[in-house]
Amino acid sequence: MNVTHQSITNVLSQHYDLTPSTELVEEMQETYARMDRVVTPPDFAIYAPYIKAINALKKERNAVILGHNYMTPEIFHGVSDFVGDSLQLAMKASDVEADVIVQAGVHFMAETSKILSPEKIVLMPDMAAGCSLAESITAEGIDEMRAKYPGAPVVSYVNTTAEVKAASDICCTSSNAVQIVDAMESDTVIMTPDRYLAQNVANESRKNIVYWPGSCIVHEQYTAQDLRDFRKWNPGTRLIAHPECPPEVVAEADFSGSTSGIIKYVSTEKPEKAMLITECSMASNIADELPEVDFVGPCNMCPYMKKITLQKILYVLHTMEGQVEVDAEIAEKARHSVQAMIDLSRKLGL
Repeated sequence: MNVTHQSITNVLSQHYDLTPSTELVEEMQETYARMDRVVTPPDFAIYAPYIKAINALKKERNAVILGHNYMTPEIFHGVSDFVGDSLQLAMKASDVEADVIVQAGVHFMAETSKILSPEKIVLMPDMAAGCSLAESITAEGIDEMRAKYPGAPVVSYVNTTAEVKAASDICCTSSNAVQIVDAMESDTVIMTPDRYLAQNVANESRKNIVYWPGSCIVHEQYTAQDLRDFRKWNPGTRLIAHPECPPEVVAEADFSGSTSGIIKYVSTEKPEKAMLITECSMASNIADELPEVDFVGPCNMCPYMKKITLQKILYVLHTMEGQVEVDAEIAEKARHSVQAMIDLSRKLGL
C-alpha cells in the first residue's frame, strides 16, 4: 500500500463524516475516560469520529485490532480489541476468531500474525512502519553465526522478519528471553539481533550467550549518565528500564522488564513518581489506570510505531488494502520457531 495522505483523506471523506465533534466527546465519555489524563477534549473531538467509524466497521468486517503498548492513546484505548507486548499479541493472533486482523504495531508483528493465522486477512495500516532492529539482521546473518558457533541453537527476538524467524530455532521476547535461553540444551546460545537484550540476558542466565550486534534506535539512545542526572533533578523518582537498553542503563535503573513487566511493576508498586526508560507512549497508555503515579519525562519516540494512525486504520479497514502476505515455505518454518516460543512460554507459565 503506497498512498498519500491526501488520497486517504479524499477516499474517507466520501464515506464518513470525520469533522471534529464536541457532541461525540459527550456521547463517547466512557471511551474518553480511558485516556482523559493524556488527551485533551479538543484533541478527542478530532479523534472521536475516527474511533466511532472504526469500531462500527470492525463489526461489519468481523475484524479485531491488535494494539501494541507503544501505540498512541487514541489507538490503544479507543479502537484496540487486544493490547500487549509482542508475546501477548503473538499469542492472541494465534487464537482470535475474527476474519480480519488489523495490526496496530510494526511490520514484523503483522508478519507474525499472518504466520500464526495464515487463513486470516492481516492488514497493515502503513507498510513503511518497519523496525530498525528487525532490519539489522538477515537470514544470511543467521548462517554466519551458525558457522561461527556450530551446534549452538539460534534464539531470535520476535522483532525480526519472517525470513529470520524461519532461519532460527526458536523466538523470544523481552518478557521470556531469559527463560527461553535457559531452556536450550546447549551451553552456548546464539541470540539475534539485539546485542543489548542479549547482554542483559547474559547477566541473568547460566548460558554462554553470543550475539548479533543489532540494537533498537529508541532504547540505545539512553545512557547511564542520563539516569544519574535525572535522579539528581528528580530525587525519589523510580527509574524503570526496558532490557533493550544498554546494560549500564539497566544497572542504573530501579527495575528492568518487558513492556508487560513494566506495567505489572508499576501497577503493583505504585510509586509516587516514575520515569519509564522506553518508548514514550507506554506511560501515556497506563497513566489513566494509575492516577496516583506521576509519570515524568524524558522519553524517546519510535518513529515507526508513530506511522500508525487512526486515519490509516480506518482506510485499510474500509478498502481492505495493505494485506500482509508471507511466502508459504518461509511461513511454515517461521511458524515453527514462533510456535515453539509460545508453547514453551505456556509450559513455563509465562
